Amino acid sequence: MLPETSTFHLSAYAMTFVGKLMCYAIGALALDLVRGYCGILSLGHALFFALGGYAMGMYLMRAIGREGTYQSDLPDFMVFLDWHTLPWYWEDTEHLWYALLLVVLVPGVLAWVFGFFTFRSCVKGVYLSIITQAMTFAAMLLFYRNETGFGGNNGFTDFKRIAGFPITHPGTRTALFLITFAVLVLAFLVASWIVTSKLGRVVTGVRDGETRMMFLGYSPLAYKLFIWDGVGGVVRDRGGVVCAAGGHHQSE
Repeated sequence: MLPETSTFHLSAYAMTFVGKLMCYAIGALALDLVRGYCGILSLGHALFFALGGYAMGMYLMRAIGREGTYQSDLPDFMVFLDWHTLPWYWEDTEHLWYALLLVVLVPGVLAWVFGFFTFRSCVKGVYLSIITQAMTFAAMLLFYRNETGFGGNNGFTDFKRIAGFPITHPGTRTALFLITFAVLVLAFLVASWIVTSKLGRVVTGVRDGETRMMFLGYSPLAYKLFIWDGVGGVVRDRGGVVCAAGGHHQSE
């Protein structure tokens, strides 16, 4: 958009690098809500971020079409591993709207189920952090297996286009860069509104004195789930969308 002589001109490398930083900043906002304001020590939020990225990665792999190395309707890694049919969980991933839906639903459902049973059982502190880390490690081992259909150790590679536009084109990168920036600003405004509202004060109260908040008539479970899976989950998932599409050529 700007000539190379301009002070504000960004090279392709700089745009990709800054775009990644903004994606991680979106995830950091969610983690700040979870840990900094709600007091939940989580070591597993990378899993939710990665699931959003993988959902978008599935769409990007399907968007390659027959332009892959093996010129097949299947992703190249499936042809290499001698797959003959597309797994059921890959169905309809060639549609961008469906991939965006998966980006939100898959991490959201997993986070809600995990959070509900964990917080209802009053697991907290270092025990909760160990469980979240174990969950992330188990998911990593699952995704690393070639027979699960997620690319194994190599992940997803050789992305070509998104929404019909070449993903390496400067115009596409610029659009994704600006979308990432807009999402980051929106996420920051939402997080700021939460922490300065009555809701934020209740969440902070749950962090500082959960038992006292229960005596005052508040349900810590509801507020923890809201921060863990509600707003925080949306921030994480939006980060996964932009992170997967905004400059990455490989998702592992």
